[in-house]
Amino acid sequence: MSGLPRGLAKFIIIMLVVGASAIGCVTVKVSLWEEAAPLEEKVISGQGRDKILLLDISGMLLEQSPTRWLGLGGPVSLPSRIKEELKKASEDKRVKAVVLRVHSPGGTVNAADLIYHELVRFKKDRQVRIIAWVMGLAASGGYYVAQAADTIIAQPTSIIGSIGVVALKFNVKELMDKIGVDTEVVKAGRLKDLWSPFRPASPEEALLMQGIIDDFYHRFVDVVAENRQLSRAQVLKCADGRIFTASQALAHRLLDSIGYLDEALELAKDQAGLKEATVVRYHRPETYVNNIYSLMPGGPPSFGSMPGQPEAQGAAPLPEFFYLWSLAPGAS
Repeated sequence: MSGLPRGLAKFIIIMLVVGASAIGCVTVKVSLWEEAAPLEEKVISGQGRDKILLLDISGMLLEQSPTRWLGLGGPVSLPSRIKEELKKASEDKRVKAVVLRVHSPGGTVNAADLIYHELVRFKKDRQVRIIAWVMGLAASGGYYVAQAADTIIAQPTSIIGSIGVVALKFNVKELMDKIGVDTEVVKAGRLKDLWSPFRPASPEEALLMQGIIDDFYHRFVDVVAENRQLSRAQVLKCADGRIFTASQALAHRLLDSIGYLDEALELAKDQAGLKEATVVRYHRPETYVNNIYSLMPGGPPSFGSMPGQPEAQGAAPLPEFFYLWSLAPGAS
């Protein structure tokens, strides 16, 4: 059935199994979902026994694979994928350094913090150097993740910063009033429906949400201050949500230097004390492009459901907090 579309081939297999089972001829166990293939290593450049792992942090940082998350497409970076790559690297004693290739506007607070945590733990356990190279964008959560690196380099045209936190919600009350739809809520706990999109937030609710936002914000500031070896006062001067060019970020000591990926790889080799090294990446079969600038998929090819996971299009939206450089109207 190699010439048939995958969906049609699965349908034919299912019908054959059902038909055979119905007449009592055969018992077959069939998995309707393809299991993810194990990661494979591919050599990108260089030579030698020792290795430098090129690890991709691209697109939105999310905890789980989305189903048309906010209607957006493109790559995402998941803590599960980062952890899987780091686990493979931790089992390979020939991996002497890691270069993060960062191109991300950020994402959820949880995802950014989980990825940062996994990188810091890997660095501590393996005692290897991590270099972050920004390819275009390390904003908000993307910059937060880069704090796990010993050195941060950005190409000259990169955008850096957006240190801050935002929580978004849609207020659809007027729209619902226009089309004649109302909501009925039964709750135990006065603030159980905090941040509901079906009514404006009360002053008390806004104050409570601001307290949560402020707590996440202070954590972001502390992470930057600790890893960039800056005082909180120095970080706070840059932490009003604004973005910087690479040269501006360098002046504020948010970066260590400006350069390109080749220079980041050379620096990783130098910091690891290597005269030569092989640059490698991890990929799944049939997803690999042999180029140091090519995107490694951070999530599924599209934002449909993953194998073994049902669609969740009808799920109610939950409050989310973001380390995200957002261009949404009214976001601040």
